[in-house]
Amino acid sequence: MARVLQKASQERPIIKVLVDGQAFEIPSRITILRALELLGYTASRLPDGSDIFAPCRTGGCWACAVVVDGELKPSCMTPVRDGVAIQTRRDAIEGFPPLRRISGFQGHTVGGVGTPRWLKPKGPFSRYIEAACFAHGCILRCPTCQNWEVTYSSSAPLLSPAEAARTMTRARREFGVDRMAISGGECTLNRRWLIEYLMELRRLNRDDAARLHVDTNAVILTSDYVDELVEAGMTDIGPDVKGLRTTTFMRITNIRDASLASKLLETEWKAVRYIVDRYFGRIFIGVGIPYNPSLISLDEIHKMGLKLANIEPRLQVCALDYRPEFRIQDIKKPSFSQMVQVKQILEDAGLQCVICQTERGHIGPRKTG
Repeated sequence: MARVLQKASQERPIIKVLVDGQAFEIPSRITILRALELLGYTASRLPDGSDIFAPCRTGGCWACAVVVDGELKPSCMTPVRDGVAIQTRRDAIEGFPPLRRISGFQGHTVGGVGTPRWLKPKGPFSRYIEAACFAHGCILRCPTCQNWEVTYSSSAPLLSPAEAARTMTRARREFGVDRMAISGGECTLNRRWLIEYLMELRRLNRDDAARLHVDTNAVILTSDYVDELVEAGMTDIGPDVKGLRTTTFMRITNIRDASLASKLLETEWKAVRYIVDRYFGRIFIGVGIPYNPSLISLDEIHKMGLKLANIEPRLQVCALDYRPEFRIQDIKKPSFSQMVQVKQILEDAGLQCVICQTERGHIGPRKTG
């Protein structure tokens, strides 16, 4: 089980800092993000126009970066010290290349939610179908996170978009693939970083065969962000939708603020509809939905299927068998027969292309004609 931080009250020496050219006195032994909040700066887990967008707060995404004594640093993890000079202005921050912790750059034989069905393996021995890297940090706190060692790590290499694009291009050649994927954690949190990464990756891979694949939980994916991703070169996307009801979303993601959870859930469904309405047939779209009977009911799965079929019945939908992992070890992985039932329920809802992740590999979609 993960360690849980507890609050403690204690006296803290007062230190002097310089923020955007103004001198202040603040308590010591706190993060720069907390110091800025104490000084009246607004910070939010949502990109809502607050002074600081701090979604992950684990030092992975660097979306909350500010300039500290002339260097870009994540405000959520960087401690204040006496005499430090901090700049929060956008022009100061954008004077530096964006940075993010990225790891992996490995060959994948299965792919992700946004990987087309015809590429997914049909037997136990499969070739690589894409190269993937993983962006650290996530806005969610899913207790069954399968990539938790990535999601919550702040010790991976710190890369600029150009450095990551060069590394991914080398990985493409090494593994002999055309598809280049980025997942997480959550790769969309640092918007400037992701857009510049895709643009540089496209510049380095100009051939028509190259595919740029983004897997995302879509909880901050607004319509203008989607448009910018496509313009930057994204050719494939795999958004997840983690439930239909706010209570289910909260159980799956461990987001305990009902208002925040409602906004994130609403955003991911709006993102799916926008992506399909505007880009279906222009880019490849696959949607992931979770299943474990301890987390979501078959009735809700059916209603999710109805909603997705109403958006586009031909949409590729991949049901993911959530297993015991990370903070939840006492649930059972759905059996093969349970996932077959999920597949049938989604098909009965009107979806024509359903894939299910099972203990025996992927099954589906059903044959037609």
